[in-house]
Amino acid sequence: MSAKFLIVLRKEIRETLRDKRALSFLVVFVLMYPLLVGLVLHKQIDRATRPEREGVAIAVIGGAQAPTLMNQLKQRNVTLTEIAPTDEAGITALLRKQAMSAVLRLTPEFSDNYTAMRPARVELWFDSASDSARKLDEVELVLRDYNRQIAGARLLAHGVSPVNLNPVLLQRYDTGTSASRSANTISTMLGIFFIPAFMFCMSTAVDSTAGERERRSLEVLLAQPATPADLIVGKWLAAAMLSIIGITLELAIAHGILKWLPLEELGLSWRLSWMDLMMVCLASASLSLFAAALEIALSINARSFKEAQTLVSLTMIVPLVPVIVVPMLNLTTSWWMYMVPVLNNQTLMRELAKGQSIGLLPFAQTFCSSLLLAMLCVWYTERRMKSERYMMTV
Repeated sequence: MSAKFLIVLRKEIRETLRDKRALSFLVVFVLMYPLLVGLVLHKQIDRATRPEREGVAIAVIGGAQAPTLMNQLKQRNVTLTEIAPTDEAGITALLRKQAMSAVLRLTPEFSDNYTAMRPARVELWFDSASDSARKLDEVELVLRDYNRQIAGARLLAHGVSPVNLNPVLLQRYDTGTSASRSANTISTMLGIFFIPAFMFCMSTAVDSTAGERERRSLEVLLAQPATPADLIVGKWLAAAMLSIIGITLELAIAHGILKWLPLEELGLSWRLSWMDLMMVCLASASLSLFAAALEIALSINARSFKEAQTLVSLTMIVPLVPVIVVPMLNLTTSWWMYMVPVLNNQTLMRELAKGQSIGLLPFAQTFCSSLLLAMLCVWYTERRMKSERYMMTV
C-alpha cells in the first residue's frame, strides 16, 4: 500500500464536510446522550431531595390520643392535618386526590389498649403507586422510634433493662466508596456513551461505499492508479476520524456534566480525572476504527444505498447486548470483558470511576481487541474490492 490512501482520505473528508446533514447528525448524537444521562440523574437528585425541601404532609385521624407521637412527627418536618374519622372508602378517595402523602389513623381503642399495655394499633394508609409514597420514610422512622421508646419505658417500669431487647448488637461497616457505588449504579449509562461510535461514522461509511457503487463513481476510482488497499484505507480512516472526534467530544461533555451534578445527594460521586478520561479516549479510538471498518465491510456488499443503511442499522443492535445484559447479571470484572468491543470500554470506564488503579494491561486489551477486529474487516473489504466481477455487478 502506497501513500495514495492519503489522497483518498482528503477526498472523503472534503465530501463529508460538504454534507451538512451528516455533520448535523454528528452534533445531535454528540450532545444527545450526555444530556440525556444528565437529565435522568438530575431528576433522580431532585426526587431524592424534594421530601427534605418540601417536607411530608399527612392527614391524622385520632391524633389527640398520642400527643407525644404527634410532637415527634412535627419535629421531623412532617405537616399534620387533623381530619374527621372516616371509613376506608373515604381514606382511599383522599389519597387518590394526592392532597396528602398518607393518612395516619389511630383506632378508637388506641387509648384503652395503650393504658392496659396491650398492642395499640396505628394504621398508615398510603398509595404505593403515587410519587409521594417515597416521602414516608421519615414517618415510618418516627413510628419505629416511638415504639422502641414505649417498650423501653415499660421495661424500666418493671425493673428490666431495655438492653435485653437487643441481646445481639449488629454494627455494619461499609468499606465501599461513593465512587465505587457511582460506577456500579450508572454502569449501564457508561456503556451507552460508546454506542454512538457506530452512528458517527455510519453516514460516511455507507455513502463512500454503497453510495458510490450505486452512483457508479466507485468504478472511476477503481480505474485510477491506486490499489484497492489505498481506497479502502482512505475511506476507512475518513469514517473513523468522525467517530473518534464524536466519541471524544461526547465523553468530554458527559464528564463535565457528571462533575457538575451534585451526585452526593444520591450517595454517589464522580471522581474520574481528566487524565483518566484522556486514556479512555485513546483506548476507545480502536472502537471507532472497528465501527468504521465493520460498516464499510457490510456496505461494500450492498448494491444500493438503502440496502446498506438497512444492514448497518441492524448491526447497531449487537453492541447493545453486552452493555445491557452483562450489568444485569452482576458479573465480577474479569479479563475477558476487556476483549469484547463496547463492553471493554464500559468496563474500563467503570473501573476507573471506582478510583482503582488498574494498570496498563486493560487499556492495551481494550485497544488491541477492537483494532484486531477492525483489521480483519479491512482485509475482507479489500478482498471484495479486488474482485472486478463482484464490484461491477449492480
